[in-house]
Amino acid sequence: MSEPFIGHVIDGKEEESHGGGRFETVDPWARTAWAQVAEGGADDVERAVSSARRAFTEGEWPRMGYEDRGRVLRGLAGLIEAHADELAAADSRDMGRPVAQALAKDVTRAAANFRFFADHARITGAEHYPSDLGCHVYTRYEAAGVVAAVSPWNFPLMLESWKIAPALAHGNTVVLKPAEQSPASATLLAKLAIEAGLPAGVLNVVHGFGPRAAGEFLVSHPGVDRITFTGETATGKAIARSAAGNLTPVSMELGGKGANVVFADADLELAVRWSVQAAFGNAGQVCLAGSRLFVERPVHEEFLARFTEAAEHLAVGDPRDRRTDIGPLASAEHHAKVTSYLDAVERGGQGKIVTGGRYAGDTWAVRPTVIVDAPEDAAVCREEIFGPVVVVTPFEREDEVVARANGTPYGLNAMLFTENLRRAHRVAAALKGGTVWVNCFFVRDLRAPFGGVGQSGIGREGGAYSREFFTEPKAVVMNVGMPEGR
Repeated sequence: MSEPFIGHVIDGKEEESHGGGRFETVDPWARTAWAQVAEGGADDVERAVSSARRAFTEGEWPRMGYEDRGRVLRGLAGLIEAHADELAAADSRDMGRPVAQALAKDVTRAAANFRFFADHARITGAEHYPSDLGCHVYTRYEAAGVVAAVSPWNFPLMLESWKIAPALAHGNTVVLKPAEQSPASATLLAKLAIEAGLPAGVLNVVHGFGPRAAGEFLVSHPGVDRITFTGETATGKAIARSAAGNLTPVSMELGGKGANVVFADADLELAVRWSVQAAFGNAGQVCLAGSRLFVERPVHEEFLARFTEAAEHLAVGDPRDRRTDIGPLASAEHHAKVTSYLDAVERGGQGKIVTGGRYAGDTWAVRPTVIVDAPEDAAVCREEIFGPVVVVTPFEREDEVVARANGTPYGLNAMLFTENLRRAHRVAAALKGGTVWVNCFFVRDLRAPFGGVGQSGIGREGGAYSREFFTEPKAVVMNVGMPEGR
C-alpha cells in the first residue's frame, strides 16, 4: 500500500510542490516513514505569499467585521474538536507525542486558542485619549498584512494554532511553515479551516526545510509583513538576520533552561507532582521544561527520593498506547543529541545518574533521567538538552539560589514552590523570565503576556500583546472644535 501524501495548501487547494519534490516524515516509535510530504522551494513560497497578499489586498477577510471573522474561527474550533482523533494521531505519528496527551491537552488547547482570539479581537477596547485641544484622539488596530508563521515540532498543532488564531482574528492572512518533522497536522488544520469557511488564500501551508529552503525563502520574502517563530535560539538568530533586510517585525519564543526552586517550607507532594510534569512532560521536549531543579538543603534528600520514585513510575513506550506517559524522542538526530549528554555524564566529571538513561532496545526513547552532583559549568547544567533529563542540586540560601537560577543566558520561565507568601512574591520578582509559576507549572491565561528575555526570545504574545504585534496601531486625531489660531 502506498504511503499517504501530505501536500502544501496554497490558495485554498492541497497541492504538490512546483518541482514535484517530496520528502518522508518518519514515525519515531516505529522508526519508519509513514507519509510522503511535498517539499517546498522558492516557487512554492512565492505562490503562497502571493496568494496571501491577494487575499489581503483584494479579498473579503480583512474587510469582514470581527463578528463575522469570529464566526468562522469558532466554526474551525468546532471542527478541530470533531476531528480530534485524526489530529492527535497526526502529531503522534510525526513526533511521538502520546496520543492520550495530544487529545487531552493539545487538541483541546488548539480549539481554545481559536475561540479565545475570535472573542478577544471583538471585545477588547481601544484607547481614547482625553484632549484639551478640541480634538478627539483614538487608536485603531489595523491588520498588518501577510504573516509568516514558523512553528516547531514539539507541540505541532497547539503552537500552530497559537500563531494562526490571533493573526487571523485581526484580519491578517498567513503562510505557515511547519517543522519538517511534523507536517501532518498543519495540512489537516488548513483543510479544516477551508471547510469552516475561511476564504482561499487566507491560510496557506508550505512544507519543507529551513536553511536555503522553504523556511529561509519565507522569512526573507519582501512580501511578508510579520514573522512569528517558535524554536531553538540558533534558528531564531538566523531568522532575525533574514528579517532585518526587509525590516520585518519579528516575535520569537526561543530556547530555555528553566529553573525550578523548591524551598524547605514547600508542600512536597505538590512540588514533586508539578516538578515531574515540568521535567518529563512530552519527553522533556518542552522549551519551558524545569530542567534545573534546586532544592533547599533541609528537604533535599526527601524530595530527591520522592522525585526519583515518581520518575521511575512513568511509563515509557508506544505513544499510541493510552497508558504511555513518555513517548520516543522526535527523531534519530534528536535522540543522538540527548543521549550524548548522558554519555558525557557516564564518562565522568559531569555528575551522576541516579535513575534513567537510555531506554532498553533499539528505540529513540530515553527514560526519565535524574542527575545529581553536577558541577555548575557542566553541559547538562548550562545547555538546553530538550529531553527527559533533569539536574537536581541542593542550595542553602534564598539569595544564592536566585543568583544560580538567573545564571544562564536564557530567560523563558522559572518555577518556585513555597508556602511563604512574602517569599513567593519576593522570589518571583527576582527570578529572570517571561513567566514565573508559583506552586504550579504550565498554567496559562491566554490574556497574559508570553515570551522570554535574553536568549529566550523577542516580544510577547497573548491577549492584547498579540493584537499589538499582529496589527499596525494607528493614531487618529480629529478636530472637533479646536480654537481658531491653534
